[in-house]
Amino acid sequence: MIAVFCGEYGAMDQPLALHQARLNYVLGSLVNSHARSLLDIGCGSGALLKQAVVETQFRRILGIEVSPRALAVARRELADHLRADAARLSLVQGSCLEDDTTPAGFDAAALVETIEHVDPRRLAALEHNLFGRARPGTVVITTPNHEYNLLYGLKPGELRDADHRFEWNRSRFRAWSLRLARQYGYRVMFSGIGEAHPEHGCPTQAARFSRLREQAAA
Repeated sequence: MIAVFCGEYGAMDQPLALHQARLNYVLGSLVNSHARSLLDIGCGSGALLKQAVVETQFRRILGIEVSPRALAVARRELADHLRADAARLSLVQGSCLEDDTTPAGFDAAALVETIEHVDPRRLAALEHNLFGRARPGTVVITTPNHEYNLLYGLKPGELRDADHRFEWNRSRFRAWSLRLARQYGYRVMFSGIGEAHPEHGCPTQAARFSRLREQAAA
């Protein structure tokens, strides 16, 4: 099943507007999942966490970030919440690429513009640790749609960020997500985020994974 949350193609997305649209989509998906606990993998400077922490639905929130610099920014941005609600919100440095490094017991996990920063040779480790070991009920992933890069004036094969290890087109992301869903017992819905182009789609693509009921009871 595919759900598209794109606007009509017109003026190019402003970076901040697209960033907020991603956060709105992800947070909305997490809230609608009725999750009580949230794991934000690759939380960066804490943009999603700043919005999630005001949702009283989430009784436990953990942000994981590999970059000490980004984590320091997140700690500053969330300082008031970390002081006032330390039992509910926490931040740790980590990558979720090693065995037993992805915390289990969370209802939902979010990876907002995260997977493209992972070396493709390490993606299997992330898949196994997240979907195989931690097994949250809901997983929401967003990543750039490489087909849209042409509209940003990028050359063929050029990536949007120097730190990106890859960027997938829609068919590649869909194939990867469907394989994960089949392999680990989830269903998946696909979405587009941002201004839609009739040929190249939306600038951001998203997948929402929901663990199958029989798997949840296993």
